[in-house]
Order: sequence, then structure tokens, then C-alpha cells
Amino acid sequence: MRVELRQIRQFMAVAETLNFRQAADNLAVAQPALSRGIQQLEHQLGVSLFDRNNRRVELTAAGGVFLKGCSLLLADLEETVRQTQKAASGDLGCLAIGYTDFAITGVLPGLLDTFRRQYPDIAIELIYGSTEEQLEALAGRKIDIAFLTSPLNGDAMVHLPVQVDRFVAVLPERHPLAGQTAVDIHELADEPFVVGVMARWRHFRRHLDALCLQAGFQPRIVQEAYNSEGMFGLISANIGITIHLECASNYMRTGVVMLPLTGTSATVVTEAAWLKEGVSPMLGRFIDILAPVAEGEGRPEPPSMLT
Repeated sequence: MRVELRQIRQFMAVAETLNFRQAADNLAVAQPALSRGIQQLEHQLGVSLFDRNNRRVELTAAGGVFLKGCSLLLADLEETVRQTQKAASGDLGCLAIGYTDFAITGVLPGLLDTFRRQYPDIAIELIYGSTEEQLEALAGRKIDIAFLTSPLNGDAMVHLPVQVDRFVAVLPERHPLAGQTAVDIHELADEPFVVGVMARWRHFRRHLDALCLQAGFQPRIVQEAYNSEGMFGLISANIGITIHLECASNYMRTGVVMLPLTGTSATVVTEAAWLKEGVSPMLGRFIDILAPVAEGEGRPEPPSMLT
């Protein structure tokens, strides 16, 4: 059995007016054609939808049930059309965003808050990963946009700097240097380091190695962790120290002290990256919010403790 939308609209026009002539006028069709359409529908359904005589037209019990169902059906159809149009315009869907430890403790939460308030019908899927993992996911279109540690290369990508961090020293609160207002990088030459595992922290480890070599030493690594939380936990246990980024001051952890790192002016840039080809309207909405931050207009000031 196949009931067409045209037949449903004809039925509902008659059900609303209980007058074939008026319903035909409302639909701009001839009354005989409308009558034949209703008869064909009743034949297809195998039921009488209307009781009709020369004086009046009434819905049957079956007609009342069909009317209720048709009303719900059309309402669902209208909502589906509306949602489809919103998806096409970039106001509905799911945006997959890759991020690093630095991004989620830095500029990304503010961007997400702004985006969600402006586009509440767009769901956000956050996917944690190293810079290398995110580049792979981006190339395979498993994520729409990635927040990565620079430097980045690749002609297929667009990338914008969204966050610039200075370095900080992260120490156990009982460490002899913890009472200072700042730590010179040369003071860390003989310290045991807790760092991120190479598989996930390769980009940052390059920055760290270059920083230490410039200061005349190589970091003596005693323990590795998968993320910042793990590193800070090990540091609070007095296993070692580390050099991290100032965005980490947004991460609350007892037993740990973060101090500005002097003796260097180096910084690390976090960039947002996406593929040049196939930018969806939904991703375009996010890029519009991202652009002012990339230009420095919405970029937060460095934490006061590090100025």
C-alpha cells in the first residue's frame, strides 16, 4: 500500500472543513477530482474515512484515527524539512574537534562556550590526541578541526595561531626553588625531569629539548606520563620537576607550584588547523568565531601569576 502526500493533504482538507466543495476551493482543485481522490484513498486503506450524505459530511472513527496520525506525520515532516535546512546552512549537526592538553587548558574552552551559545543545535564531539594523531585524523576527515602544537606544515591545511604560551617551571611544593618568584632555566640543569611520553608529546618534546640545549644541558628524564594530569601527579609526589606552558596555571593541582621561567624568551604556539577543501557551513561557523581570536582580538591575557 502506497499513500501519497497529495492524498493526505486532500484528506486533511476535507477533514478540517467537512465540506467537499470548500475543501476543493482551498486546494484549488475540481470537486469531482477531490471526491475521486478520497474514494481512492479509502479503497487503498480498506476503510471508510467519512460518513457522507446530501446534507453533511462526518469523520468516521477510522477517519479520526487517520487524521490524528496524518497531523503528526505532517508535523514531523515539517520539522524534518526545518532541520534539513538548518543542517544545510550550518546551524545543525555535529562538529568533531581535536585538541591537546595545551588547548583545553588555554583558549579552547572559551571558544566552545561562545560557539555553543550561538549555535545550540550543533553538537560538539571533543577528541583528545597528540599533534601527530590529530594530523592523521584530519587527513582522514575523522575530525573537522584540530588544535595542535606548532610548527605545522602541509599545503592541504589552513592553520591559524590561537594561543601563545611562555614556559613555566613546575615544581613540587616542597622543592627548594618553590619559594622563589621565578626560576632561571639554568637552575634546572641537574634536576630530574618528568615529561610527556614521546608517542604523544613529540612536538612539545622538540621544543623542550631545544630550550634546554640552548641553556647548555639536556633534561635528565626520570619518568614519563601520558598527559599533563599524570605529569603533575608525579611532580606532586616529589619524583621530579618539569618545564611546561603557562596555560597550565588554569589547571588546579595541589602539591604543585608553577613559576615563570626566566633565562629564555621562547614561546610555544597552539594553532587551529583544518583542511582547505570541503569546508562545511557548520565548520565555517566555528571558523568565524575562531578568526578574531587568531587575530588577537579575543585572545586571553597571560595569567597574572606569570606576568
